[in-house]
Amino acid sequence: MGVPGIDFPGVGVGLAILRDGKLLLYKRMKAPEAGFWNIVGGKVDHLEPAEQAARREAEEESGLTIGAITYVGMTEQIIAADGQHWVSLLYKTEDVSGEPQLVEPDKLSDFGWFDLDDLPQPLSAFTSSILRFLR
Repeated sequence: MGVPGIDFPGVGVGLAILRDGKLLLYKRMKAPEAGFWNIVGGKVDHLEPAEQAARREAEEESGLTIGAITYVGMTEQIIAADGQHWVSLLYKTEDVSGEPQLVEPDKLSDFGWFDLDDLPQPLSAFTSSILRFLR
Protein backbone atom coordinates (compact mmCIF):
# COMPACT_ATOMS: atom_id res chain seq x y z
CA MET A 1 0.00 0.00 0.00
CA GLY A 2 2.48 2.61 1.10
CA VAL A 3 2.20 5.83 3.05
CA PRO A 4 0.67 8.97 1.49
CA GLY A 5 3.15 11.80 1.11
CA ILE A 6 6.11 9.43 1.60
CA ASP A 7 5.69 6.49 -0.80
CA PHE A 8 3.54 8.46 -3.25
CA PRO A 9 2.21 12.04 -3.39
CA GLY A 10 -0.38 12.62 -0.69
CA VAL A 11 -3.56 14.65 -1.00
CA GLY A 12 -3.96 17.17 1.79
CA VAL A 13 -6.10 20.10 2.87
CA GLY A 14 -5.39 23.29 4.73
CA LEU A 15 -7.80 25.75 6.33
CA ALA A 16 -6.92 29.33 7.14
CA ILE A 17 -9.07 30.33 10.12
CA LEU A 18 -9.40 34.11 10.45
CA ARG A 19 -10.89 36.15 13.29
CA ASP A 20 -10.72 39.94 13.55
CA GLY A 21 -8.09 40.01 10.81
CA LYS A 22 -5.85 37.53 12.63
CA LEU A 23 -4.80 34.05 11.45
CA LEU A 24 -4.87 31.00 13.73
CA LEU A 25 -1.57 29.10 13.61
CA TYR A 26 -0.32 26.01 15.42
CA LYS A 27 3.31 24.96 15.95
CA ARG A 28 4.04 21.48 14.55
CA MET A 29 5.97 18.84 16.49
CA LYS A 30 6.25 16.20 13.73
CA ALA A 31 7.43 15.99 10.12
CA PRO A 32 6.87 17.49 7.71
CA GLU A 33 8.27 20.78 8.96
CA ALA A 34 8.47 20.02 12.69
CA GLY A 35 8.93 23.23 14.68
CA PHE A 36 7.23 25.35 12.02
CA TRP A 37 4.05 27.41 12.44
CA ASN A 38 1.20 26.06 10.32
CA ILE A 39 -2.46 26.54 9.47
CA VAL A 40 -4.71 23.64 10.49
CA GLY A 41 -5.08 20.80 8.04
CA GLY A 42 -4.08 17.30 7.19
CA LYS A 43 -4.65 14.31 4.96
CA VAL A 44 -7.75 13.64 2.86
CA ASP A 45 -9.08 10.14 3.61
CA HIS A 46 -10.10 7.80 0.78
CA LEU A 47 -13.63 8.65 -0.45
CA GLU A 48 -13.77 11.75 1.78
CA PRO A 49 -14.58 15.01 -0.05
CA ALA A 50 -11.73 17.48 0.41
CA GLU A 51 -13.99 20.18 1.87
CA GLN A 52 -15.21 17.74 4.54
CA ALA A 53 -11.60 16.75 5.26
CA ALA A 54 -10.62 20.40 5.76
CA ARG A 55 -13.46 20.92 8.23
CA ARG A 56 -12.77 17.61 10.05
CA GLU A 57 -9.03 18.22 10.38
CA ALA A 58 -9.57 21.80 11.55
CA GLU A 59 -12.08 20.75 14.22
CA GLU A 60 -9.84 17.87 15.38
CA GLU A 61 -6.79 20.12 15.70
CA SER A 62 -8.39 23.26 17.14
CA GLY A 63 -11.52 22.21 19.03
CA LEU A 64 -13.43 24.95 17.15
CA THR A 65 -16.74 24.41 15.38
CA ILE A 66 -16.27 25.27 11.70
CA GLY A 67 -19.11 26.63 9.58
CA ALA A 68 -18.95 27.62 5.91
CA ILE A 69 -15.55 27.46 4.22
CA THR A 70 -14.37 28.83 0.86
CA TYR A 71 -11.95 27.16 -1.55
CA VAL A 72 -9.09 29.53 -2.43
CA GLY A 73 -6.54 27.48 -4.39
CA MET A 74 -4.07 24.62 -4.30
CA THR A 75 -0.42 24.14 -3.51
CA GLU A 76 2.18 21.47 -4.10
CA GLN A 77 4.83 20.98 -1.45
CA ILE A 78 7.90 18.84 -2.06
CA ILE A 79 9.74 18.88 1.27
CA ALA A 80 13.08 17.27 0.47
CA ALA A 81 14.35 17.49 4.06
CA ASP A 82 11.50 15.22 5.21
CA GLY A 83 11.19 13.17 2.01
CA GLN A 84 7.54 14.22 1.67
CA HIS A 85 5.39 15.28 -1.29
CA TRP A 86 1.89 16.73 -0.88
CA VAL A 87 -0.70 18.28 -3.19
CA SER A 88 -3.12 20.23 -1.03
CA LEU A 89 -6.40 22.08 -1.52
CA LEU A 90 -6.56 25.32 0.43
CA TYR A 91 -9.61 26.86 2.10
CA LYS A 92 -10.37 29.82 4.33
CA THR A 93 -13.11 30.71 6.79
CA GLU A 94 -14.19 33.31 9.31
CA ASP A 95 -17.26 31.23 10.23
CA VAL A 96 -16.06 29.61 13.45
CA SER A 97 -17.38 29.33 16.96
CA GLY A 98 -15.68 28.50 20.23
CA GLU A 99 -12.14 29.18 21.38
CA PRO A 100 -9.14 27.29 19.99
CA GLN A 101 -7.45 24.75 22.22
CA LEU A 102 -4.39 22.52 22.19
CA VAL A 103 -6.39 19.38 21.44
CA GLU A 104 -3.49 17.30 20.06
CA PRO A 105 -0.52 18.00 22.37
CA ASP A 106 1.31 14.98 20.88
CA LYS A 107 1.32 16.73 17.46
CA LEU A 108 1.15 20.45 18.23
CA SER A 109 3.01 22.40 20.91
CA ASP A 110 1.61 25.93 20.77
CA PHE A 111 -0.96 28.10 19.01
CA GLY A 112 -2.10 31.68 18.68
CA TRP A 113 -3.85 34.34 16.63
CA PHE A 114 -1.39 36.34 14.52
CA ASP A 115 -1.65 39.51 12.47
CA LEU A 116 -1.03 38.76 8.77
CA ASP A 117 1.72 41.40 8.79
CA ASP A 118 3.41 39.97 11.90
CA LEU A 119 3.48 36.17 11.54
CA PRO A 120 5.73 33.98 13.71
CA GLN A 121 8.82 32.28 12.30
CA PRO A 122 9.64 29.81 11.00
CA LEU A 123 6.48 29.66 8.89
CA SER A 124 5.71 26.41 7.05
CA ALA A 125 5.92 26.41 3.25
CA PHE A 126 2.29 25.24 3.32
CA THR A 127 1.23 28.33 5.27
CA SER A 128 3.37 30.69 3.18
CA SER A 129 1.57 29.43 0.07
CA ILE A 130 -1.90 30.46 1.31
CA LEU A 131 -0.95 34.01 2.35
CA ARG A 132 -1.49 35.47 -1.12
CA PHE A 133 -5.14 34.33 -0.92
CA LEU A 134 -5.70 36.07 2.44
CA ARG A 135 -4.39 39.59 1.89
